[in-house]
Amino acid sequence: MKNADAVWDLVDAHKDAFVALSDRVFDTPETLYAEVRSCAAHAEMLASQGFRLTPAAAGIPTAVIGEAGDGGPVIAILGEYDALPGLSQMPGVAEHRPLVEGGDGHGCGHNLLGSAALLAATAIKDWLAETGIKARVRYYGCPAEEGGAAKTYMVRAGLFDDVDAAITWHPASYTCVDHANSLANTRIDFTFTGRAAHAAGAPELGRSALDAVELMNVGVNYLREHMPDDARIHYAYLDAGGTAPNVVQARATVRQLIRARDLTGLRALVARVQKVAAGAALMTETEVATQVFSGVSNLLGNRPLEEAMQRALDALGPVPFDAADEDFARAIRKTLTEDDIAATFRRIGMEPDYEKPLCDFIAPLDRRSMGGEGSTDVGDVSWAVPTVQARVATCAIGTPFHTWQLTAQGKSAMAHKGMVHAAKAMAATARILIEEPATRSAAREAHERHLARTPYICPIPDDVHPPIAAQAA
Repeated sequence: MKNADAVWDLVDAHKDAFVALSDRVFDTPETLYAEVRSCAAHAEMLASQGFRLTPAAAGIPTAVIGEAGDGGPVIAILGEYDALPGLSQMPGVAEHRPLVEGGDGHGCGHNLLGSAALLAATAIKDWLAETGIKARVRYYGCPAEEGGAAKTYMVRAGLFDDVDAAITWHPASYTCVDHANSLANTRIDFTFTGRAAHAAGAPELGRSALDAVELMNVGVNYLREHMPDDARIHYAYLDAGGTAPNVVQARATVRQLIRARDLTGLRALVARVQKVAAGAALMTETEVATQVFSGVSNLLGNRPLEEAMQRALDALGPVPFDAADEDFARAIRKTLTEDDIAATFRRIGMEPDYEKPLCDFIAPLDRRSMGGEGSTDVGDVSWAVPTVQARVATCAIGTPFHTWQLTAQGKSAMAHKGMVHAAKAMAATARILIEEPATRSAAREAHERHLARTPYICPIPDDVHPPIAAQAA
């Protein structure tokens, strides 16, 4: 592939160092708000590249911001580096083989995500210095995307108030401009408090908090029939009240993860879940208290930015995988089902091709997408500033995320190629936005039209702060 864009050459000039950064983060997987080594690695790279650092951004020890350039528009490039629990896996092996039994692992590719974003920011920094163009590029090192909503807190702290546009990406098994489809969500802990008693000798004196939790879950299960089709509710027991069955449990906590199409729908659904909890407390004569753990907004699309990124991707072309990459992808594919493979193609509106191991195309912008949707704290950034996101192929088609198969590919040559490709796409998009004031203005106007119809309300209350596990690490 010939580098037709100057920033592509600047990405290539630094790629080896940033591939090493990605692998270093892969080797030290850390989960939400405990990304001490991962954040330090990104901060060290920022400093070595001459960025002006803001450590502990928004008061979060594992968040870091680096800025370069002076004056002009501000382009944000968003990175992440948190891992997932229970997904430890030996890289480069197409079978389930944990490095640490029950350990953490990069089963969503965030080791690649942060490194590519910082590589793109570095290329733009160098391009600004070479051309003398007045603009600023700002890298946001964001922890805790997996359930911790760090970007929501960063938005609430005003860290995006002067940004003209934000750019990010996510590893995937296909390459495209991401459609802005995601669910708003909130995680709420419901703690029931009752009265302990001897479960055989004096059960009539007890008021079981565990009974209340179980009744709440039954009520939520009946609620599922009467909520919108695209809404979701999941739960996990945080405290089941103890391990002694002959004691009436006096305290129990369940975390409910509530998702809806948008913030308005989320607030309505949360109110209904809270009524279910109140009913469970009434039935069991217990008390219930709630505590918001985190929350994120649905993504807002921005057509002018999406068109700009599509231009960048079309000029760049597909990721340049080779025969060795295809061989490893086929080995991974042997561990997958046809449903896994079909799901990938449904997400980009294409008929399944069960013989294609790796994505060798750029999906069109105006495509019909079908398939499941998750949630991301990028959503809150998209309410604060015009935002665009790419999906870039780094793994075998059909690879389900949050699995050992994805972790197994996290240090592969195809993952590294996809990561560098993503950096080129983001850097080229940033260059377009810096050089084209009309595109920036169109993006801002589209953003403001949406906010005029639906103002932003942060999904996390002002008195809720991030659980900063990093301080104890």
